[in-house]
Amino acid sequence: QLQLVESGGDLVQPGGSLRLSCTASGFTGRFPQIAWFRQAPGKEREGVSCMSRNGEMVNYVNPVKGRFTISRDDTKNTVYLQMNDLQPEDTGVYYCAAKFRGVWCDYDGMTHWGKGTLVTVSS
Repeated sequence: QLQLVESGGDLVQPGGSLRLSCTASGFTGRFPQIAWFRQAPGKEREGVSCMSRNGEMVNYVNPVKGRFTISRDDTKNTVYLQMNDLQPEDTGVYYCAAKFRGVWCDYDGMTHWGKGTLVTVSS
């Protein structure tokens, strides 16, 4: 059974950076499709970035384009989300999610979820 564990959340000042990690275990074969989501206080969870199973296709939602970068280290079974120029509106619990279907990457139909890591952007 696939398990996902996020880490790296912290309190950071506006303009600062963080790198989140999502480590996957309990699977064999090809890496699953991974997506990062976030949920701000009082708001619905939203997709942030995703990476296809082959790691060659990525997507970012408009609010994070140019600031966030998704990457993967297959030797560590870990997907990263590098977040730069963080702003208060980036505050929230960040989740990684996975599924084993699809060629591209998207934010629908995720079958496995981590427990999340808290990012707080505040001065």
